[in-house]
Amino acid sequence: MPSTAPLVSIGIDFGTSNTVIAVATADGRVEAIRFDHGGKKHSVYVSALCFWEEQPGSSAQTEGGPWAIEQFLEGHHAHRFIQSFKTFAASASFNSTIIFRQRYRFEDLLAAFLRTLARHGGEAFSFTAPAINVGRPVRFAGNNPDEALAIQRYQAAFERLGATHVRYVYEPVGAAFSFARHLDHDATVLVADFGGGTSDFSLMRFSRAGDRQRAEALGHGGIGIAGDTFDYRIVDHIIAPRLGKGSSYRSFDKVLEIPNHYYASLARWHHLAMMKSNGDLRELRKLAHLALQPALLRDFITLVDLDLGFLLYRAVSDTKIALSAGDEVDFHFASNGLDIRSTITRRDFETWIADDIARLGATIDKVLNEAEIAAGAVEKVFLTGGTSFVPAVRRLFTERFGSERLISADQFTSIAYGLALIGTSPEAEPAGTTPQG
Repeated sequence: MPSTAPLVSIGIDFGTSNTVIAVATADGRVEAIRFDHGGKKHSVYVSALCFWEEQPGSSAQTEGGPWAIEQFLEGHHAHRFIQSFKTFAASASFNSTIIFRQRYRFEDLLAAFLRTLARHGGEAFSFTAPAINVGRPVRFAGNNPDEALAIQRYQAAFERLGATHVRYVYEPVGAAFSFARHLDHDATVLVADFGGGTSDFSLMRFSRAGDRQRAEALGHGGIGIAGDTFDYRIVDHIIAPRLGKGSSYRSFDKVLEIPNHYYASLARWHHLAMMKSNGDLRELRKLAHLALQPALLRDFITLVDLDLGFLLYRAVSDTKIALSAGDEVDFHFASNGLDIRSTITRRDFETWIADDIARLGATIDKVLNEAEIAAGAVEKVFLTGGTSFVPAVRRLFTERFGSERLISADQFTSIAYGLALIGTSPEAEPAGTTPQG
């Protein structure tokens, strides 16, 4: 039951795939905001937006979270669905996008998303709370991320909702504080946070001075490899060939391979919708008439034309999860005449993600080396995020630290809880914190 004590702090874990909000009250309680959708309470709010027009030319309506997905799937009106927009936060090349004749910058999208959070969150939290800590990745997604630009955009969005005293805290630091509340002794802890777009690592030293706990950051690191990357490995090896990748078409007297750039849109399912407006879908229709295996391209066209990407990626994600529990999974996706099936073994999957695992390992080693801390000196390794349950990922940590030192937490709420806890201590200013202003 929600506490009636005064609100002290809010922690906001704005993730690539999901967002979680936790509130801390004066009586010491920390709870996640729960959203009532479809008769069920959810602590996870999907990081998605759907814009639509009730009538052509009317003002666009906006929904977020599970309501955005619901509106998108119902498809009663012309719509624009946006997910994983956090990946553009630090991209200087992303200036804006046009949605129903209106230009939206990143901060406009984030502000619109936050307004839906406030609307559905009710009176349980407020953007004018005494302390607001917002999670941020150690390394933002993208090839050349501009950290200062990302924070500037975050600030602009939160200020529109009256939040002028926000601190931005490394996400794994938030997870570390969530874990540390259970510590009764000094300890060096490595926190690994696996999100949808990035994986972040923080090496923390927790010590006690009387009743107070002191947190010292020894090192941080991050990389743009996470759950979405692993999903794409399945898509690239199973789905893309079934949609014509690697096949050929005839141009006059030459046989040429279907250009790979069409399949780049499969890296994120919501990018498929852009193929309708950037000319790719029109070109695919022409290529289908020239293809040596036209049925494959016609299936690709169906996928884009009927907006089946969301359902397809849901099936892919379910398959990835199933591979964490079983050695072999039968993948099957069928919709609107599109039928894709294949048997995937865990060995296949681990071969496809081997380079990604190696890069994750190199990032962990870099954090330890720069902190001059040996793996044996790390007492506990705190893993959070769904990807931490992938056997190859878990094996990466077991080989370095031993299984007895690994601890897992709620894959969704631990970061938000820790962020809220940081705000309850006025003197807490963990490394990796960026104040607004």
